[in-house]
Amino acid sequence: MVNVGIDDVAIHFPRLYMDMRDFAEMRGADYGKLNKGLGLKAMAIPDVHEDTATMGAMAVMRLIDRNGIDPRDIGRMYLGTESALDGAKPTATYILDMLTQRYQDRFGEDCFRNCDVVDMTFACIGAVDALHTTLDWAARSSEEDDRIGIVIFSDNAKYDLESSGEYTQGAGGGALLIRQNPRLLEVPDCWGVSTTPVHDFFKPRRNVSIRSVISNVMTLAQEAGQSVKKGIVERMVKHLPESTVRRLGIFAHGEESVSVHRDEPVFDGQFSNRCYQQAVRQAFHNFSQRAIKQKRWDPELDTQFTEQWSRIIMHLPYAFQAKRMFPDVFRHDRMNTPMWPNVIEQIGEQPEKPESDEPEAIMAWEKEMDGYRRAISKTPEYMDFHKQRIEKGQRASSLIGNQYTGSIFLALMSTFESDLEDNSKLEGELFGLCGYGSGAKAKVFEGKVAPRWREVVAGWQLFERLAGRVAIDQITYENLHKGLQEESVVSPRGEFALVEIGEDGANEGARTYKWISQ
Repeated sequence: MVNVGIDDVAIHFPRLYMDMRDFAEMRGADYGKLNKGLGLKAMAIPDVHEDTATMGAMAVMRLIDRNGIDPRDIGRMYLGTESALDGAKPTATYILDMLTQRYQDRFGEDCFRNCDVVDMTFACIGAVDALHTTLDWAARSSEEDDRIGIVIFSDNAKYDLESSGEYTQGAGGGALLIRQNPRLLEVPDCWGVSTTPVHDFFKPRRNVSIRSVISNVMTLAQEAGQSVKKGIVERMVKHLPESTVRRLGIFAHGEESVSVHRDEPVFDGQFSNRCYQQAVRQAFHNFSQRAIKQKRWDPELDTQFTEQWSRIIMHLPYAFQAKRMFPDVFRHDRMNTPMWPNVIEQIGEQPEKPESDEPEAIMAWEKEMDGYRRAISKTPEYMDFHKQRIEKGQRASSLIGNQYTGSIFLALMSTFESDLEDNSKLEGELFGLCGYGSGAKAKVFEGKVAPRWREVVAGWQLFERLAGRVAIDQITYENLHKGLQEESVVSPRGEFALVEIGEDGANEGARTYKWISQ
């Protein structure tokens, strides 16, 4: 079998952040609950000139420069994102445009001409999907065709102001260097998958009627002290064919409503947590079945996977998500082992599933199971397990927040860099990785730590870079969130920047980027 995997990882995060103490004060929230309960310390906030494309391009540039890669040798760059900038034109093409600007003087204006790019979207698991397919592609490489691929992840996790998800916001972009004989992590071709069509979190196209648009404008005018005549909305709607609204092109084609896309999602947090737990557990079971078929694991001889895996890397929409969600897999993987009676002695037997399929009975049982999982998470057995295998992955998440598609890879970087600082001996150790995307899908796979991992991780300086960011206040935060901030809070320097968005004609909505050196 050919060894393929992750050779290096690069990450870019905004220079701005909101301190969670300030956020808690702003929203009248309990900082202790946000920090001690969810693990939140800060959230990364994109500046005016930053978006999905700039953050992704910055990460790829960091990866190329650090590894001395000739852009002409990169065969593909697949982007996982749920913060795409266009409904048809891939955000990856904007990244390609910026990188071409940056490297064309050295390598020619066609240096990325033969690079295959695409966007992959499945909520937070899109980058794992991009990794999966890129590993398959790299594995088919020959000596004459040494394939080099880059998996990009980039997102702005943005929620409505004052919503229940606002405190989990974050942003950032990253890139994985994929090739044969990797220096960091070998990834075997054994994947567990669980897919279920649910509506736990999604970003629908919202229909807005012309009547509601006019009504809202008039309401805003009244709030601003303007005089609005009675019946003006009805008269405007009646004369729409020749109205100013039609001439401006908002409803130019005669429709009575338009579709509007927003970055802020529709979501049910508790339902999404249950979907997360179920999907990861089912994907874990599917992974174990595939491992048995491949003779990678003998359940009669080998210990549990969660015992074999020295580190477990998970998707973290907030820092303590894995700590709170993994007890279900911990229970499933250990309930028939000698240690489980000790757990039962502390918290009792798990609640029995009702025979009835009545929704009320099922909901009551699920609530009992949620309480049982919380009880598991407080046992010494689980707390020790979490400290040894999961905790290091949540450290960077506490300082950045949710990265959507990149959260699992941020946890990977956080783990490796923390282990480097601790001088851990990881060579040859197995990592278990669990990705999740709402909608919903989970993938479980594993990686074997390569002998040269230290030399790779030493170049990241993740936590050192996080210490150099700029904190923002409430007014700046809300202006950025609402799109009211006209100038960048920190002027772009040594980075890619969004400089223009076309307003009309064939260039309407077209985004222009530029490298800002000074």
